[in-house]
Amino acid sequence: MEKAVRVRFAPSPTGPLHIGGVRTALYNYLFARRHGGKMILRIEDTDSQRFVPGAEEYILESLRWCGIEIDEGVGVGGPHAPYRQSERREIYLRYALQLVEAGWAYYAFDSAEALDALRKEAEAAGKAFAYNHEVRERLETSLRLSAEEVEKRIARGDQWVIRFKMPENEVVKMDDLIRGHVEVNTSTLDDKVLYKSADRLPTYHLANIVDDHLMEISHVIRGEEWLPSLPLHYLLYRAFGWSDSQPAFAHLPLLLKPTGGGKLSKRDGDKMGFPVFPLFWRSPATGDTARGYREDGYLPEAFINMLALLGWNPGTEQELFTMRELVEGFSLDRVSKSGARFQPEKAKWFNAQYMHRLSDAELAVLYQPILREHGIEVSDELAGRAAGIMKERASFVTELWDLTSFFFTAPAEYEEKQARKYWKGDNPRILRELREVLAAIDDFSLANTESVVHGWIEKQGYGVGQVMNTLRLALVGAGKGPGMYDVTSFIGKEETLRRIDRLFETLRPAE
Repeated sequence: MEKAVRVRFAPSPTGPLHIGGVRTALYNYLFARRHGGKMILRIEDTDSQRFVPGAEEYILESLRWCGIEIDEGVGVGGPHAPYRQSERREIYLRYALQLVEAGWAYYAFDSAEALDALRKEAEAAGKAFAYNHEVRERLETSLRLSAEEVEKRIARGDQWVIRFKMPENEVVKMDDLIRGHVEVNTSTLDDKVLYKSADRLPTYHLANIVDDHLMEISHVIRGEEWLPSLPLHYLLYRAFGWSDSQPAFAHLPLLLKPTGGGKLSKRDGDKMGFPVFPLFWRSPATGDTARGYREDGYLPEAFINMLALLGWNPGTEQELFTMRELVEGFSLDRVSKSGARFQPEKAKWFNAQYMHRLSDAELAVLYQPILREHGIEVSDELAGRAAGIMKERASFVTELWDLTSFFFTAPAEYEEKQARKYWKGDNPRILRELREVLAAIDDFSLANTESVVHGWIEKQGYGVGQVMNTLRLALVGAGKGPGMYDVTSFIGKEETLRRIDRLFETLRPAE
């Protein structure tokens, strides 16, 4: 019987969620949905020193905004609760002790001073210090101390850790769904800490193996920074006797800087003017802030589409995908081994494509808060209509006010360049004539107004550009905006005439 697909996203609440983490969550989600499986959210908060208040809530809100649905875990619950590792500490101690009893791990009582002395000794010999088979029986460990001495030290409250006893000179053979077959000799590995008495918490290595086993995780899809830990994780599964049920592993490529050299960081975003986090973040400790894609005006669908293609290739020329299409097309064998370079301009392009696809009603929902910020109270119909007329010229909803403000407010001033160019010669006289033509129109719809005015222009032998640009100066106050009949039909007859009159009151025609 084929194993049910169960994947997990397991971030640490140590700050805002990087977009690389969001991509990891997305790939897990797409894989689960593609195979009819479950998506589990686990919070790995065993590093109490780096815990940041508000980070867990930020993670949950980010996933909600992105449309990444959680089937089981923090915020949802499920049969394997609790899903915060800090609430599972007694579980880990039990398994850590099991490894000690089986000879796969040992107690270490080393002081910081003793370890520092060994590091200096290694440096003096021109070597890098490694806590491994060469030193573990020279130190204060249960491999050297008697069982009675170990019990005595634990009983009197001495600090200790449990370390994994790495086998000597053994080749660990591993398989990765993205990178293929990998082999590593254990002589190159050290004895990692699995559990610490100081805070009664496990390290990542023990906690994630135990939790993945107990939560029946079928596939571990995570960032390539965990690839060096894979041999240890394989050996831990073997030590527990779980090799037959261990998950398949897939290590995702890094998100790279726009320049291509190195991992994408907040510093890159600050320097080049783009966010590296899904939502705005303010540090509770320092007050430092970081921009977010949501607050910068990105649509979640565009953000997700952009992220999906950073490391995964659909094998076609298609670039725009709904979440459903991503689910249907996603496979790990089309995920790249090499890093994916982030391209800020491409991210903007994706947002523009999605924004241009929105209906007027959808645009109204997004645009109304911006209108209210500017003191404009209008119906959703008008808000959506204005946004719909100008959406093709914008990449973000946040750009719409500059593009559409003239629909809602008459110009308070007139662009000097436009006024100098069009408010001279016969143009003011022609505009007065046009005002009379417009005043006589009963049906002020776009089509009818255009038909009447163009008929008059043709009859009088005027230039269309000459007339329309002078009218644009009156209605918009600048050389921008859509066709003039879009504006006249939107603001209506009375407002059109009022703006023409105001131009005459404000500007004196050039001689």
